[in-house]
Amino acid sequence: MAKRAYGEGQMAPFRYPDHPRPVTRRQFLAQGFITGAAWIAAPSLLGLFQSSEARAQAIIECGLGGAGGKLPFLVFDLGGGASIAGSNVLVGTNTQLDPLSAQGYTKVGLPAGRTPVDPAFVDASLGLAFHSESALLRGIRLRAAQTTLDRVNGCVFCARSDNDTGNNPHNPVYGIHAAGADGALLALAGTDSTDSGGNSTVPMSMFDPTARPTKVASPGEAVGLVDTGQLVTLLEGSADAAAVMAASEAISGSKVAKLPETDLVKALINCSYQETTELVGQFGDPNQVDPLQDPQLTAIISPAEFNQSEFRKTASIMKLVLGGFAGAGTIEFGGYDYHDGTRATGERKDEIAGQAIGAALEYAAAKGLPLVIYLVSDGSVASDGVVDNSVDGAGKLVWRGDSSDTSSTVMLVFDPDGRPGLTATGNQVGRYRASGSVETAASPIADNVTALAEAAVLNYLALHGEVGAFGTVLPGSTLGTSASVLDPLTAFVMLPRFGA
Repeated sequence: MAKRAYGEGQMAPFRYPDHPRPVTRRQFLAQGFITGAAWIAAPSLLGLFQSSEARAQAIIECGLGGAGGKLPFLVFDLGGGASIAGSNVLVGTNTQLDPLSAQGYTKVGLPAGRTPVDPAFVDASLGLAFHSESALLRGIRLRAAQTTLDRVNGCVFCARSDNDTGNNPHNPVYGIHAAGADGALLALAGTDSTDSGGNSTVPMSMFDPTARPTKVASPGEAVGLVDTGQLVTLLEGSADAAAVMAASEAISGSKVAKLPETDLVKALINCSYQETTELVGQFGDPNQVDPLQDPQLTAIISPAEFNQSEFRKTASIMKLVLGGFAGAGTIEFGGYDYHDGTRATGERKDEIAGQAIGAALEYAAAKGLPLVIYLVSDGSVASDGVVDNSVDGAGKLVWRGDSSDTSSTVMLVFDPDGRPGLTATGNQVGRYRASGSVETAASPIADNVTALAEAAVLNYLALHGEVGAFGTVLPGSTLGTSASVLDPLTAFVMLPRFGA
């Protein structure tokens, strides 16, 4: 068998003596053996019948999407256990800049003399403080202009999650959809054919089978969402094609009325005809959803870079979400289980993730639209203090093994009208122990990933000035509705655009 060659931006999969041979899809993904491609699975008609009464009523009324003025939302899901806290986004014993011990900084990968105790190693140009030598920050800066970053703010959520597993219910996209995020074509999109659209799973309390993400991992799959066949071409325009479809809809409607079925079944059939008519009328030109046909996007991610899976996925999903075609999307990157006894591998992987995030921020800026980004990974990594003096290792500490204790998630918010404001909670929810581990007693999210995902929905609502709707959007949530619980978890204030 020929040995595979790995090109620019690609790395060989990780093989560890202390890990079992990968056998599940998620294990292959985390160690970089696969990139997340899968197949599409749509909900059945029976699944629609099993949905809630409210959802059935919405179907009867033929709501055909539309973002409804809600903020676009992207999840970046790094499969394998990336280092987010410490070496990239700073964490402290109270605020981000309250120092850890020397041993704590070693655990999160920072060598002596290069810790945020020295202000020279603090970069707050995104509002949220990063380590000045962060590979994630370096990648963001490669794609996003400082004028864009000046209109960003963020929060780090100090919280544990399990290592090397897709069972962490990290992904809040169903809750984001329940909060009102929707698209003209899709409720949700993702780069993988899973319930979340990514590697991590979703809280079962949020799951809605009627909103299951559609897999879109390439421009071809994006264009395939609006394939209207030859009708538009033959009739020389989507307007004429829509008129023909409307006539067909009227004829079909008269036939459906005579069927010996319930009103709900007839409504479902009629809505399908109506949705097809709308699809032809609005999206007769598939170029509308093709990222390769968008000059604003290709100015940020070049067509040649679409050969790299991370950029191809990012471009396809951010086009749908920021174009208003999907309400929220998940972008999954594999191979972030990078504790291979070096620092260099993790640095290269983190920079790629940063470039993808920076590209999304810069695309939002180009379109003059706000954007919420949520960064997650399953567990994290830790160092034992050995230095990697290679070029890419840059004298930083090697990643030696998995560590759920050094986990965290991050939310970044871009507003073209100016840097988003924060509550008294500030840029950090929860805290770290001086030893470099999450303080699990500091908040209700610190050792409960479902509660962590709920906190992401809470902050999304806060950006809209809708914290009071939290109990309605997530009824029966783990966090409850008490202000004494929710206020310390709420980092963001309402964006000015949603004010009276």
